[in-house]
Amino acid sequence: MSTKRTTVIFEKGGEEHTEETLKIALEGAKERKIDTVLVSTSTGGTGLKAVEVFKGNGIKLVFVRHQTGYPVKGKQMMPPEVKAKLEKVGKIVTCTDVLTGGVDVGVGRQRPEKEQQQESSLPFIVPPVNVVVANTLRLFSQGTKVCAEIAMMATDCDAVGIDKPVICVAGSHSGADTAMVITPAASNRIRDLKLHEFLAKPL
Repeated sequence: MSTKRTTVIFEKGGEEHTEETLKIALEGAKERKIDTVLVSTSTGGTGLKAVEVFKGNGIKLVFVRHQTGYPVKGKQMMPPEVKAKLEKVGKIVTCTDVLTGGVDVGVGRQRPEKEQQQESSLPFIVPPVNVVVANTLRLFSQGTKVCAEIAMMATDCDAVGIDKPVICVAGSHSGADTAMVITPAASNRIRDLKLHEFLAKPL
């Protein structure tokens, strides 16, 4: 038995595809009877657009944002007033970026402070396993990496279960241009993560 489905391919990635990607995710969720959509949103802009697109459709939204301290030490990218708006509609997940933001990544790439001796630091170029995984997923697109990442982040924070697929929406640094059907897994069970299909992605 087989199923014929369509993947929308954008000639170039970018935030100009945000609204279309969200609409594709909505239609994909309806067609597959998926009740939860995860949206990667750093500053909250994509999250607010998702609120408008999904309004009145009965689909649960989970907004996954960067850990605090990315990219500026001690700072959260999403303004508090935007966070408050999104919290009225769905869940917000804030946790370590499991593929690109943990201790192992920090040891490998964080440059030592000027007062530290350079000799005492590990080489800047040592790639942890999670960075290898991240860069492999980026061979498909940046959004592919982020979709897989937010599925694990949301699971780690108990915002989604592992028993059924969700749709993940992400993009190339800002906005959205990638939508995927994924069965989530915790980051310490990454081999249980299932990347089922692309609904949309950049060429």
